[in-house]
Amino acid sequence: MGTGTVLPGVSSIANGYARLMTTSEKPLHALLLNCTLTPSPDGSSTEVLGRQVLDALAEHGVTGEAIRVVDHDVKPGVQADMGDGDAWPSIREKVLGADILVLGTPTWLGQHSSVCQRVLERLDAELSETDDEGRMPTFGKIALTAVVGNEDGAHHITAVLFQALNDVGFTVPANAGVYWNGEAMSGTDYKDLEKTPETVTSVLKTMSANAVHLATLLGRAQYPPAG
Repeated sequence: MGTGTVLPGVSSIANGYARLMTTSEKPLHALLLNCTLTPSPDGSSTEVLGRQVLDALAEHGVTGEAIRVVDHDVKPGVQADMGDGDAWPSIREKVLGADILVLGTPTWLGQHSSVCQRVLERLDAELSETDDEGRMPTFGKIALTAVVGNEDGAHHITAVLFQALNDVGFTVPANAGVYWNGEAMSGTDYKDLEKTPETVTSVLKTMSANAVHLATLLGRAQYPPAG
């Protein structure tokens, strides 16, 4: 588990912004899109790690909710609304209503899940949904990632998600990805662990502090008009 380097004072600065945000501004809101292949109500390791991200954000006064995407009929396509029966428009409304998006995915064959890929494809519509000043509706919103699996691939998946989320307008803060890799080809899943590994806990603390810090700043000073 790569934790990166936590500079002295980073956490305390972010906590200060969080305290200011919760006392003088509307609380930040986070949305977890859980891209597990497992429908509810069965257990999901991605759900466990994703909710740990929400819990870490909650320590900074951030409200949160989770959606298990596989439970909804998200149609294939790259438009904001793919017509009758498409569940994406209601999910998209929640994405655009959130300040922080947590995109969680399992690892299969070293790649992110097909459900996660569909989410990325649907987010592609935001490229053309710009305001009068050329900004996508995702501008000023923060993206975090959570990746689990008992095989290699987490670094690759995190890189792919960061690139895609940034392309469609999200801002990726420092240390924005948390992951857990179990022993390759083992039968142990993240949801089966008796306790959260210390390295995961460390990253959760750092990513949540950085996300709240940056979301608070962007909430006060939006990106300038495009071009």
